[in-house]
Amino acid sequence: MPISAYIKETMSNKSAGVIRKMFEEGLKLKAQYGEDNVFDFSLGNPDLDPPEKVTDALKKCAADESKNIHGYMPNAGYKFCRDAMAKKTSLEQGVEISGDCVVMAVGAAGALNAVFKAVLNPGDNVIVPSPFFTEYRHYVKNYQGELIEVPAAADCSIDTEAIKNSLNEKTAAVLINSPNNPTGRVYSQANIEQLCKVLEEHGNKCGRKPYLILDEPYRAIVYDGTKVPAAFPLYDSSVVVTSFAKNISIPGERIGYVCVNPACPDKDDFVSAVIFCTRVLGFVNAPALFQRVVAESYDAPCDYSLYKKRRDELMEILDEAGIKHLVPEGAFYMWCKAPDCFNNDDMAFCDYLKKYMILGAPGSSFGGKGWFRLAYCVSEKTILNSRKAFIQAMNDLK
Repeated sequence: MPISAYIKETMSNKSAGVIRKMFEEGLKLKAQYGEDNVFDFSLGNPDLDPPEKVTDALKKCAADESKNIHGYMPNAGYKFCRDAMAKKTSLEQGVEISGDCVVMAVGAAGALNAVFKAVLNPGDNVIVPSPFFTEYRHYVKNYQGELIEVPAAADCSIDTEAIKNSLNEKTAAVLINSPNNPTGRVYSQANIEQLCKVLEEHGNKCGRKPYLILDEPYRAIVYDGTKVPAAFPLYDSSVVVTSFAKNISIPGERIGYVCVNPACPDKDDFVSAVIFCTRVLGFVNAPALFQRVVAESYDAPCDYSLYKKRRDELMEILDEAGIKHLVPEGAFYMWCKAPDCFNNDDMAFCDYLKKYMILGAPGSSFGGKGWFRLAYCVSEKTILNSRKAFIQAMNDLK
């Protein structure tokens, strides 16, 4: 019996899963040529260890032998954990939030899928500034929705006028990711205010107010005094979707949550729908152990100065090699321009870099043709040792 035609076509597409393919290719190259000779910037897999408060909480929770400690809980998660996440989001958003606004999720990816399942009718659309995290296309398509990719402004901020022109009666949500993967851009207060005004005006005009979904797993990882603005005080139909994968370095544990603005007019229906979708999508509930862990350690002090140091070191190398790039304000990605001689073919340039044992992610998969992404959440040794390879690769183009 053949597999789904859509799945087969998607898997066969060269850009499908390209980040993971690069990562897996990197493992093979390292086994063949030695880890020190391969410069793998493909995957956003944080290499900082979890903070001590997190590991202490894990040891404590794992040692708990209380009866039914690993059993089911309500689909939305433990009340104590939902309350803790509400407190965390209150501090970030500057509004009072209660635990009944929160649904625990299997990572930010599980959270986004539950939200899209909850809000999308067949034929609805979700608008996203481009470039964006490549998996968004699949998440929206899962529920018969359409992802409308709206090019960002030249500096990779949100082009609010372009968003305004893309809104229609089928728009269920606008999805933003700040700090942004892949650009490292943090959208400014003014940018967010403009976007919220556009969405408010659209809702008043057409009678359907889009949700503003804030995908924020990198919120805490910012540099040079940059602040991530709060949207809850500006727009009532806003929703935070996040995880602890990046800020406390536990991506493999798959723990995150959804938090809807308490001022949202349909807050109760929204939360109930996300809880229901968490169940029927087969997640059932977020991992019990790590609900306990993050409830105790979500506020663990974290030092991201090593990411800033690596950012600066990589920028120095790219500048020396002659590769144009943005200056990341947050997250741990460098958004770089493919050389002009490749005529915007970022796939071809990433293939070219592989000859020098450099692995990056083609920008086309993020909706950024002609660009490529380097994840600098890697060892300092990898970054420093890549200097000669980057310079040689660019010199050989002359």
